[in-house]
Amino acid sequence: MAEKLTNAQIIDTLKQMSALELNSLVKEVETEFGVTAAAPVAAASAEEEGPVKKGPTEVSLILKGLGTAGKVAVIKAVQAITGLGLMDAKKLVDAVPATIKEKISPVEAEAYKKTLTDTGAEAEVK
Repeated sequence: MAEKLTNAQIIDTLKQMSALELNSLVKEVETEFGVTAAAPVAAASAEEEGPVKKGPTEVSLILKGLGTAGKVAVIKAVQAITGLGLMDAKKLVDAVPATIKEKISPVEAEAYKKTLTDTGAEAEVK
């Protein structure tokens, strides 16, 4: 029988994952167990604490430039973020500045922005 992982081991593994990998994991867990992420509960508790600084609920992620990194790494990151095929992702990267994703949550946009900047690209959240 396989050894059971401790909570500390699971957390250490999660810390090593990229934002895209974590997003994929959350979706798989939701599908496997028939649950959804607990965002509505967090929003309800924030309302109970009092007034919260309100910001935009939907933003866009824009690729501003390729930077010094290799174009291939940026194309692969765009492909992973958008779910497009390789050629479509390349066309999007070639059309810089280009909108990568629209109408996404600010948290999700920041995670995707980090993924792009990790490849050396310049990205902006609007």
